[in-house]
Amino acid sequence: MSGATAYQLCIEVARDVRVAVGRLGVFDFPAGGYVYTGSAKRNLEARIARHLRREKTLRWHIDYLLAAPGVRVVEVRRSRRDECRWNRTTAGDVPAPGFGASDCGAGCGSHLKRLRG
Repeated sequence: MSGATAYQLCIEVARDVRVAVGRLGVFDFPAGGYVYTGSAKRNLEARIARHLRREKTLRWHIDYLLAAPGVRVVEVRRSRRDECRWNRTTAGDVPAPGFGASDCGAGCGSHLKRLRG
C-alpha cells in the first residue's frame, strides 16, 4: 500500500516458548496467534523485509520473538493509520508489558497482542 507508515505482523507461535527479549526481560509466549504493530516513517518495505529475514542482528523486541524456534510471520498488513491507534483497536491480551513500546508516547503498554481463541 503506497503511503503506508504502519504495519502489523501476524505471527504464529507453534509451541510454547520462553524468550529473553533484550533488556525487557524473559517472557513466556504460549502457542497461538499474535499481532505486532510497528511503524517506519520511511523505508517501510525495508523494515518489513528485515523482520522477515531469519538472519539479522537482534535489535528490536520483535527480533527476539521472531528468532525463537517455531515462531513465524504468517501475514503482513500495511496501513496509513496511526500505529498506536491501530494497536489499541487490535483485540488481544498483552503477553509482555512494554514489548515494542519503549518509545510509545500514547501509553499503549505493549505493541504485541496475543489473539484470543
